[in-house]
Amino acid sequence: MEAELIFKTAGIGIAVAVAYVVLSKSGRDEMAMLLSLCGVVVILLMIVGRLSELFTFIRTSFGL
Repeated sequence: MEAELIFKTAGIGIAVAVAYVVLSKSGRDEMAMLLSLCGVVVILLMIVGRLSELFTFIRTSFGL
């Protein structure tokens, strides 16, 4: 796994956490929850692309 993907995931996580705290402290809990959900979806979309590459590599390696 590339370190770039780990750093992107950590960066998005930190940015979402900071924005969540700011929104939560300002009384916008619904927006904070929506922001955290969007952060999770973005990270999952990044990881799904890599998982697709992994499964393709495994199929070609074993000739499936």
